[in-house]
Amino acid sequence: MRISARASNITPFYVMEVGKAAAALGQQIAHTDKPMVYLNIGEPDFTAPPLVQEAAQRAISGGHSQYTPALGLSALRERISDWYTQRHGLAIAPERIVVTAGASAALQLACLALIDAGDEILMPDPSYPCNRHFVSAADGRAVLLPTTAASRFQLDAAQVQEAWGPRTRGVLLASPSNPTGSSIAPEVLRDIHTLVQARGGITLVDEIYLPLSFDARFGSSALALDENVISINSFSKYFNMTGWRLGWLILPPALVPVVERLAQNLFICPSAIAQHAALACFEPESLAVYERRRSAFAARRDFFVPALQAAGLDVPVVPDGAFYVWADCRAACARLGVKDSWDFAYEVMRRAHVAITPGRDFGHANTAQFVRFSTASSMDALATAAQRLATLLT
Repeated sequence: MRISARASNITPFYVMEVGKAAAALGQQIAHTDKPMVYLNIGEPDFTAPPLVQEAAQRAISGGHSQYTPALGLSALRERISDWYTQRHGLAIAPERIVVTAGASAALQLACLALIDAGDEILMPDPSYPCNRHFVSAADGRAVLLPTTAASRFQLDAAQVQEAWGPRTRGVLLASPSNPTGSSIAPEVLRDIHTLVQARGGITLVDEIYLPLSFDARFGSSALALDENVISINSFSKYFNMTGWRLGWLILPPALVPVVERLAQNLFICPSAIAQHAALACFEPESLAVYERRRSAFAARRDFFVPALQAAGLDVPVVPDGAFYVWADCRAACARLGVKDSWDFAYEVMRRAHVAITPGRDFGHANTAQFVRFSTASSMDALATAAQRLATLLT
């Protein structure tokens, strides 16, 4: 059977490949005194809080499970709008908000609406691999621009200006970023957006981890710049609803009917149950739960980063948000006699029974010397992992 060039050009998601290997070994050692500790997947150990679960149950028992409008429930769009006002002091009209089947659907819809065959989208290297694949799936080309710790692994306007070519359509950024947990400084983002606008381009910003910001310097939304910014967000991370597959887009008004047509044809609508449940995310009781959990994520970072550094894993940029640590493992590789982060991850998995993610997925800019740790697991799991890493590496 002939496979499309589009599908053939999509590389495997190595995070999942490593995860499968870790799960297989984990099953073998599950009942030993050293079971697997999983720090490889970016999924909160918290689940939806009580009011959200209860809202889902009411929706099911009340029969509220039929199609919704393609743009999402009006009540949910209004709740999201109110949340931006309360949290960021921004007046985002509900009519600009499109509820989607997760941030993945949001990215796909944005890319399909704006990218033509051969268009180039500038992105930082390292960055979340699926983001570049959404560009490829729209027959565009993701152009990865190398970043370093000096720029907090983020792009700046000078890089964007230098890389801008005749086929460049815009930029796709993430703040905070997966895998680094680092954010773009507001003034840097403003300069990038100004440059992009001057060239008639598009600024897409993945803000799914923005509510998990731990530093006030980086806690503002890109939407504060102007209504031409396209923001992607999600109920998965801060709102602890990963498997519910619900997200949203904030769009310029003129783009909403375009995305609506695409959503009607490609998705019909997001999950009705998930949408009715998500209404309860914005109740004061639920928001208080989420803020306590945000504090817990910050505490995990504050414990784990020094623990990694003590074990000989350098963290060149301390994450200011999300729940990832991007660690340089060159010294650790030398100590274990392995060549790069891929082999290092498997060695740690095999010998310390800690599952982590090698840098291969995230780009080409020295990613072979980095590993990503997820601190979305419990403090007990992080403490166990830190002790095992210290034993292995020191």
